Amino acid sequence: MALQAKIVGREALSRRLAQLAPNVEKYAADAKYEIAQEAAERMRDAAPRGATLEYAESIDGDFLRNRPGAHALNGANGTKDPSAAGIFAMFIWRFLEFGTSGHAIKPKLAKMLAFSGKDGEQVFAEGVKHPGSRAHPHLFPVWRAFRPQARRKLLAAVNRGVREAMKR
Repeated sequence: MALQAKIVGREALSRRLAQLAPNVEKYAADAKYEIAQEAAERMRDAAPRGATLEYAESIDGDFLRNRPGAHALNGANGTKDPSAAGIFAMFIWRFLEFGTSGHAIKPKLAKMLAFSGKDGEQVFAEGVKHPGSRAHPHLFPVWRAFRPQARRKLLAAVNRGVREAMKR
């Protein structure tokens, strides 16, 4: 006897799963939110401090539907999953995570750049050479270490919903 499989779209599969085990989606959504919150907390703890304390405090986990204009770090912005969760942070996350190469900074709207020097006095220059910054990997290494635990949490939530449906 040959095994046959029918390929179904995500929406159809979700509808069918909701018919068989109605609480699975609810439990999975709760688990996704908890996973995003815990991952964000771990990333906050690993974030570089110093002049970027505001950045570390900006790392947060939430449902994508609650932040329609923001971009999640995991790239799940184009998902159709209504219960998708992600990690959000200030835009500088990529510069801190991957570092920057040396580059020249030139004025765009004025003839000179103006900034405060080390002694606090105003400095004017036609351009400066930024030396770049080293990478401070703190998001993806934390996620890679946490991913197996996150997967177990999500599977446990799905199994809980399936077990409840089987008892009926």
